[in-house]
Amino acid sequence: MEKRNLTCIGCPMGCQITVEFDGDNISRVTGNSCAVGDKYARKEVTHPERTVTSTVVVTGGDRERLSVKTKGNIPKDLIFDCMREINRTSVSAPVRIGDVVIHDVCGTGVDVVATRNVGKAG
Repeated sequence: MEKRNLTCIGCPMGCQITVEFDGDNISRVTGNSCAVGDKYARKEVTHPERTVTSTVVVTGGDRERLSVKTKGNIPKDLIFDCMREINRTSVSAPVRIGDVVIHDVCGTGVDVVATRNVGKAG
């Protein structure tokens, strides 16, 4: 049986959670003050996911770079692959918040989207 101590990021409380598990079999979650913490802890020890935020190069825009993020969480073990794909990407202005910059990044089913507007230069 393995134990892992986590700080929950599900809400602002930041509960100190202990998870007891054997592989994917979770026997006990303690320390959480809400159901969000329980769900977070179970997922974190069996299949951790993260949102990725970064920037891409913009051509012909009033800014040189565009802030982007994954529209949802992706598996934590794909973050570096996702960043390689983001770093190879450039977009042409204009771009609007929510525009898809990369569709289905790394085969995750999650898009990378623009998080700000960038107009044309000039």
